[in-house]
Order: sequence, then C-alpha cells, then structure tokens
Amino acid sequence: MESWLFLAAILIVSLLAKNQSLIIATAVVLVLKALPISEKVLPVIQSKGINWGVTVISVAILVPIATGQIGFKELISAFKTPAGFIAVGCGVLVAVLSAKGVGLLAASPEMTVALVFGTIMGVVFLKGIAAGPVIAAGIAYTILTIFNLVPIH
Repeated sequence: MESWLFLAAILIVSLLAKNQSLIIATAVVLVLKALPISEKVLPVIQSKGINWGVTVISVAILVPIATGQIGFKELISAFKTPAGFIAVGCGVLVAVLSAKGVGLLAASPEMTVALVFGTIMGVVFLKGIAAGPVIAAGIAYTILTIFNLVPIH
C-alpha cells in the first residue's frame, strides 16, 4: 500500500509542477503495477531500464548524424574552440562518472532512494530533467570517495 501512496504523491507533485516526463513515467509505473504480471515486468524494467533509456538517448543523439546535420566538418570544428574541448571533456567525465555511479548503486542499493528523491526534487522544483540518476550516483561516488565514505558491503 505504501508504494501506491508514494507513487500517487509523486504523480500529484508532478501534475502540480506540470512536468510531463515525470507525469508519464509515474503513470506508466502505476499502470504496470496494477497489471497481474507486474511482479515479473517491474524487476526487468528496474534492471534493464537505464540501459534502454541510454539506448534511446543515444539514438536521438545519432539522428543528426544520420540526417546530415552533423558531419566530420562539425566534429573537427568542435576541436577548434575552448568550448568544444570542454564539451568533449565533459562527455568523457559524464561517461566515467556514470560507470562509477552504476557501481555505487550496485554496492549500495539504499543510495537509490536518496538519488531518486533528489532527482524528483530537481525535476519538480528546479525544472530539471530526470536524465541524471546514474550521473548523480557517479558524482555521489566521487564525493564519497574524496571524503573516504564509500559504503562497503
């Protein structure tokens, strides 16, 4: 019963904040939870969903290459400016932090609750986008490592 109430609260907050992505995500999870096969479907989505999401995002990122909007000329141009180098560096940093974040989530599943709550707060109150729980986990991992606080199980 608690999970239904929690999801309903998230749906209400996302409706009040008019955050379409979170409204759709919460509604989908509520519908899936109501299905008789939810005990089989939800764990699969939990374990594979981030990879599916990354794949969809990757497809969206590659479309401008497929349509010819971005080519080698634009790639070379990116390396001619400080902003281009910073963007490449940030891309590398996000990839590394995401990998560390996945490791942290695997080692400390309780971190997921705090990260999800923080993501919801950022989406609802700061007009953010819920694309960063894994990156957030990577940042958390980095900070915890700096302060020698990485949870060990």
